Amino acid sequence: MSNTKIRDALAQATAYITAHPGEARYTDSPATAVLESGLAVMVQGPGGMSVRTDMPKSVGGGDASPSPGWLLRAAQASCLATLIAMRAAQQGTELGRIEVVVDSESDDRGILGLDDSVPAGPLSSRARVRIEGNLPAEQLVSIIRWAELHCPVQDAVSRAVPSTVEAAAAG
Repeated sequence: MSNTKIRDALAQATAYITAHPGEARYTDSPATAVLESGLAVMVQGPGGMSVRTDMPKSVGGGDASPSPGWLLRAAQASCLATLIAMRAAQQGTELGRIEVVVDSESDDRGILGLDDSVPAGPLSSRARVRIEGNLPAEQLVSIIRWAELHCPVQDAVSRAVPSTVEAAAAG
């Protein structure tokens, strides 16, 4: 999609939500995960979308698909890249190649239940952004900071998001 089409679509969405603020909040489409075998999981989403995960062999998985933790980092990286492109399009700015690398630090004592004081999830994450082009550094930093503040996945990994797990036994 060209920058102009993206800018036009964003302007339309902004105008619609501004005129209908009650429609801004909604329930996101569900992801339904089903354990296939071992530690391999198939996740189904809307419109037939799916993704398969697996765990590394070191914890009993088959290492045949990305782990859920890697997908979290992939979601963070792709969301930041997307929001950078969206902001540039809104501003009518043409960017070169956008590269976002996300890594994190974890402690396996958490996931293995060896120490309840150690979180099971990442202890920290880091996103490194590189954009090719001839724009002044301060303009690039401004676009990146805007994306950081408005990226839903970055937001989700940066703050405590209320979450519940409901348990139900099947028949």
